[in-house]
Amino acid sequence: MDTLLQFANLVLHIDKSLGVFIQQYGAWVYVVLFLIVFCETGLVVFPFLPGDSLLFIGGAFCATGDMDPGLLMLLLVIAAVTGNTVNYMVGKAVGPKVFNTHIPFIERFLDRAALQKTHQFYEKHGGKTIVLARFIPVVRTFAPFVAGASQMSVRRFQFFNLAGGLFWVLLLVLLGYFFGNIPFIRQYLNVIVLVGIGAAVVPLVLGALWKMLRKRQAPQSRQDIQ
Repeated sequence: MDTLLQFANLVLHIDKSLGVFIQQYGAWVYVVLFLIVFCETGLVVFPFLPGDSLLFIGGAFCATGDMDPGLLMLLLVIAAVTGNTVNYMVGKAVGPKVFNTHIPFIERFLDRAALQKTHQFYEKHGGKTIVLARFIPVVRTFAPFVAGASQMSVRRFQFFNLAGGLFWVLLLVLLGYFFGNIPFIRQYLNVIVLVGIGAAVVPLVLGALWKMLRKRQAPQSRQDIQ
């Protein structure tokens, strides 16, 4: 029992104890990392699993020769893409049924118009959402489920799912490979990732707000002219 608890603790904190895991279990580390990434992206009950830090530190151990970078990136891309696919399919199957239920307790907490609005949002901005969500903890676990629940088309989802999975895994593993053994970067990895995402997202948000403002001003301008 103690051994099982130690193993579970090692898995849950593998981003901090990957070196110990490699020493104790050798090549099994690839299987465990695959499962962790798959579960974090594929099962909405596991948003707490380490994602960004796991990829980054995995890349750092590739740099020391403890792991094979090509094999690691291949397996983790497959895990990320298949995990998102499973999550999307569950959302596609379950989401509309939940929103169409007539159970009073559930109806109190659901806005039926929200599903339609979410569908429209994902048809217009879903691609960017799927890609950028990869870099945001918790959000990346729920984004594919919401995409499925909103009935985002399979072809569109899979295109951005693959693009986002490749970009996420390759970028963080390679960053870990080249910079993972620098203490400052390892310590503040999540902050660095969020700052990078913020730099990409903020201009998009400001652009969208500017368009909304101009649309609202246009009718007012016409009224003034009349």
